[in-house]
Amino acid sequence: MAEPNNKELPEVIVLGIPWFLKFYGQQFSQNFKLLKPWESSLPLEQFITTHAQSVKAMLCSGGTRVNPSFLSQFPSLRVIVTTSAGLNHMDLSECRRLGISVANAGTIFSEDVADCAVGLLIDVLRKITAADGFVRNGLWPMNVVYPLSSKVGGRKVGLVGLGSIGLKVAKRLEAFGCIISYQSRKKKPVPYPFYPDVHQLATKCDVLVICCALTDQTRHLINKEVLLALGKEGIIINIARGPIINEMELVQCLMQGEIAGAGLDVFENEPNVPEELLSLDNVVLSPHVAYLTEESFQDLYELMSGNLEAFFFNKPLLSPVLDD
Repeated sequence: MAEPNNKELPEVIVLGIPWFLKFYGQQFSQNFKLLKPWESSLPLEQFITTHAQSVKAMLCSGGTRVNPSFLSQFPSLRVIVTTSAGLNHMDLSECRRLGISVANAGTIFSEDVADCAVGLLIDVLRKITAADGFVRNGLWPMNVVYPLSSKVGGRKVGLVGLGSIGLKVAKRLEAFGCIISYQSRKKKPVPYPFYPDVHQLATKCDVLVICCALTDQTRHLINKEVLLALGKEGIIINIARGPIINEMELVQCLMQGEIAGAGLDVFENEPNVPEELLSLDNVVLSPHVAYLTEESFQDLYELMSGNLEAFFFNKPLLSPVLDD
């Protein structure tokens, strides 16, 4: 995009403080006039009221709840660009009804999130974080017996969801010699066994990796019954969204030894993590950072900027959210 003076820059209201702006905010501001409420002395509601009548483009984070009452404040809005891949924070039906186009992060984060899923599984099985604590706490010189860990290869891994992230997790774990199967809404043209029911999948596996989107149908999809089906040697990994697992029932199963461990990057009420999990050596915790890499944020900056440029130049969006 050319570099006109600041008064000519197209306006974009920014809500939710997208993380990538902390690193690429200056570059972004060269092409767009960013209306950032956190830099204004006005209260948020007053700030929105001041700009809502005229602003046509919005950049928002995954924490911004885009629902009908929210959208009713922006009569001129024509495009929303969200920095998240997941869309559970957005009412897409209402956006379509109002003629508002939506673009998201697409598959930008898929490689990194898949890496993190595999990393969490290896950590839980091989007790890497627990071993780190063993050394740091001075137990090694005391000849304390360190517990045996478990092999990664040969594990029967069930993927709940086989989209972009799920496929990349499968590819990585195949290289370890894991046996892959999956559950999803539809059977995919892949060589892995398909189970339409997640409970049935759990009975066939000793690891579940949650890779699906959060919807009304997947909320608390992983409950006590599924965890019990996974069994006492079972491991669960979640790099999707926290509420897909019934967290209270997961905590109970871990505390009672009904499953062997968990690797969790997401939680049901972030940033709050159940206190019971903090003392368990068989649980590896991560603060929803599976997607946070320098490379992904560079790609995200280019994609977000490209989507907004496309909108203002009346061109097709680079990563449009299309009807399923």
